[in-house]
Amino acid sequence: MEDLFENDILGRIGTQKYLCNITWRNGQFLMDEPENVGGKDLGMDPFSTLLASLAGCTLSTLRMYIDRKEWVIPEINISLNLYQETVSGELTTTIRRNITFTGEVTAEQKERLLIIADKCPISKLLKGKTIINTSLL
Repeated sequence: MEDLFENDILGRIGTQKYLCNITWRNGQFLMDEPENVGGKDLGMDPFSTLLASLAGCTLSTLRMYIDRKEWVIPEINISLNLYQETVSGELTTTIRRNITFTGEVTAEQKERLLIIADKCPISKLLKGKTIINTSLL
């Protein structure tokens, strides 16, 4: 199998509690934990970053589809949150994703856009089977 990215996403943490520096192909950003769990809230926490990935992917996928169909929908807005619960001894995560549009959107268009939202690559990744191979070097 070939990696999706030419260069790995890199992460580094020093001695400052929870503050991580993440490097990607064109830059860097900080990840941190909120103050209520001991961080300094200097960057998005890992759960927020995950939801931001889903938000960006969903919005981009919808925009590509809307543009291809030449529909007049000037703006797409999304809000996400999640909760976790243990059901029958197994952790279940539920993500709530609400999408709104500006302009006139018909019921038929909304029905199609709901299907397209679920076709964004991050939606597919989160709904599919994911294997994490970890090694200590």
